[in-house]
Amino acid sequence: MSAFTYATNSPYVLKHVSNIIILFYYFFQIIAFDELRTDFKNPIDQSNPTRARERILNIERICNLLRRLVVPEYSIHGLFCLMFMCAGEWVTLGLNIPLLFYHLWRFFHRPADGSEVMYDPVSVMNADILNYCQKESWCKLGFYLLSFFYYLYSMVYALVSF
Repeated sequence: MSAFTYATNSPYVLKHVSNIIILFYYFFQIIAFDELRTDFKNPIDQSNPTRARERILNIERICNLLRRLVVPEYSIHGLFCLMFMCAGEWVTLGLNIPLLFYHLWRFFHRPADGSEVMYDPVSVMNADILNYCQKESWCKLGFYLLSFFYYLYSMVYALVSF
């Protein structure tokens, strides 16, 4: 078995590629929350009643897009935690378990109607919830950025040590 075959079968390659996708998702999420914050605090737009409907539609569009991407991100993270467990990568699994538990907690504590995971347009426009969502996005971006370099190191280490 060659080093290339081992590296392509390694869980780090798949996790590395999915981590890049998730990083782009969190860059988008931070930009979207910044846009929501701008829509929320812009006094010129708030005093203009003709733009009110357009602003509301923009907020709903952003929240719907964010809501559609939550479950795939949680599923990808859960799948790769399972893959690290099956591969016996205990250190990597230990680093990912806290975020997995947070995702499970966040998923099971969604709004009571069950139709939405999170990012309801009305609740997101609450300044406290918007701040919380933005801080959560920055923390997850930091986690996935550190994970990116850890997976890159682990992938190269697996290639070199084989």
